[in-house]
Amino acid sequence: MATSATETERKYEAPSDASLPDLTEITGVVTGPEEFDLEATYFDTDDYRLARAGVTLRRRVGGHDEGWHLKLPAGTDSRQELHAPLGRAVKTPPKDLTSLVRAHTRGSSLAPVAQIKTNRRRWQLSNGDGEVLAEVVDDVVTAQTMGSSTRTTSWREIEVELGTGDRALLDTVEQHLGDAGIHRSSSASKLSQVIGVKRDPVPRVTKKSTAGDVVLAYLHEQRAALQNQDPRVRRSEDDAVHQMRVATRRMRSALQAFGKVVDRDATRTLTDELKWLAGVLGTSRDLEVLRTRFEQALHALPPELALGDVAARLTRHFAPREAAAHEASVAALDDERYFALLNSIDTLLTDPPLTPLAAGRAKDVLPKLVEKARHRLDARIKTALATDDSDTPLHEARKAAKRLRYSAEVAEPALGKHATALRKRAKEVQTLLGDHQDSVVARPVLLELGRGDDNGFTFGLLYGQEVELAHRTEAALPALWHKLSKEHP
Repeated sequence: MATSATETERKYEAPSDASLPDLTEITGVVTGPEEFDLEATYFDTDDYRLARAGVTLRRRVGGHDEGWHLKLPAGTDSRQELHAPLGRAVKTPPKDLTSLVRAHTRGSSLAPVAQIKTNRRRWQLSNGDGEVLAEVVDDVVTAQTMGSSTRTTSWREIEVELGTGDRALLDTVEQHLGDAGIHRSSSASKLSQVIGVKRDPVPRVTKKSTAGDVVLAYLHEQRAALQNQDPRVRRSEDDAVHQMRVATRRMRSALQAFGKVVDRDATRTLTDELKWLAGVLGTSRDLEVLRTRFEQALHALPPELALGDVAARLTRHFAPREAAAHEASVAALDDERYFALLNSIDTLLTDPPLTPLAAGRAKDVLPKLVEKARHRLDARIKTALATDDSDTPLHEARKAAKRLRYSAEVAEPALGKHATALRKRAKEVQTLLGDHQDSVVARPVLLELGRGDDNGFTFGLLYGQEVELAHRTEAALPALWHKLSKEHP
């Protein structure tokens, strides 16, 4: 199994005759330089899907961490790096790593695309306690593309990787490098520099953007979020299923709410498939939510009220179900249906079916569409408050609150503080109704857990708490809805 770590680093272009600044001025304690040679072979699809997504997969020999490395995007200046041993294979990356890039490869094969040799000098910047705050490396690089045609190039670059220090230290090092004539690299990685392929750009939105630009920028963000969470779901990382499911729901809500900007008829099949994926992920997520809910409620009880081995009962109930749900989620992520969904998203963003309304200014077009989502929520809440058996109507209201929240979120970069305020109020309503729905789902499970078991008393107490919670949320809804009514996009 591959091991994982998060690296935060910045890369700089260095003229061949540039001298590094005095690093002791930054932290006071500097060790080095340590010099060694590295040789790495990079793998990608023939159309560089990994590189375009900001992902690198390589086999490196030499240095303290030789082996197979997979680097995945993890925020500004940061990437999650997974390591696997070198093994005997040279031209076939380990399955532990290739399985984590299937959201990009989608059945296409991986092959060597570049070979990069590096002569590296490394300095470690430490504090008085011996902690390594950062590393600075000076690389002289010789790179060759691989395939039907090859070319060779060479350059010098500086890398600064954060250790136990904070981002302010990176800024300080950058300032010293800038004073020495060394500036940020235009390439995100050595691979992108040699093959000449940059990461796909992220659309930028301003208050002067068109409605189409704003909606498409949001859809781009959700595609990136979905693909970034894919390997985390496969590795069962904390909160990964939830975040991937949220990305699918955000994209689906945006396509539904702004169907007059991105033609709704052209996206119905895609939204149906997004619903399918959210449903597959939902089984795993719902089990996780319930288990956590019950564990927290149990922990809050006085010890004398937790009769029998309640914790073990929860484990016996949830562990096999969660394991099966995870297997089902991963199986879905390996299915051709999922790959077709990702292809459909790519097609949508490459050639978007925009309507004439999309060319209008966002600040003129989007408020009316957000307001439509708001009217939808108002109607759902009115129905729920007028119904005796309100569980299902309140659940529908929750889904409408979520759509309003995401609609305001889409428009927020263009509409500013009014959309922000509306989004926050919609989230409050969604959270309140989410607590109610979780209570509705929890009660039959608690009945099952407590039936014919020596823990029945304790599970009965938890059942009563869920009933009380549902009553409280129902009572609190009108006041929160009233606050929401005061906000407009």
